[in-house]
Amino acid sequence: MTPENARPGWTGVLYRRLIASTGYSLQGLLACFRHEEAFRVEVVLALVLAPAAFWIAENHLQLAMLLSTLLLVLIVELLNSAVESVVDLFSLERHELAGRAKDQGSAAVLLAMAVVVLVWGLLLWQKFAG
Repeated sequence: MTPENARPGWTGVLYRRLIASTGYSLQGLLACFRHEEAFRVEVVLALVLAPAAFWIAENHLQLAMLLSTLLLVLIVELLNSAVESVVDLFSLERHELAGRAKDQGSAAVLLAMAVVVLVWGLLLWQKFAG
């Protein structure tokens, strides 16, 4: 589609939508940071480990691997917190399915952290033993 064929105001709609969706995303990050202690701890760990990634990495690919694993944990924790919020919205009573959903979200965070340990461990081993 050429600019001559574009609908009038179409780019304005896209920019407004992008700005609105970015605002909603930032609200979600802030809400998770305010209400979820685990997310705050993971953010602090990511902020501490991110500079170390620049020291450990020997090339851009390794740097991307190290940093993306930190982001992976934050992403999975956001999703886990969203599941927990929806479960709590539905009912605060104990229910087997609610507990299973929360446990599965927690397991996903655990696996994401295992990826961090695996990738960081292997790259540290390569740096110091290789």
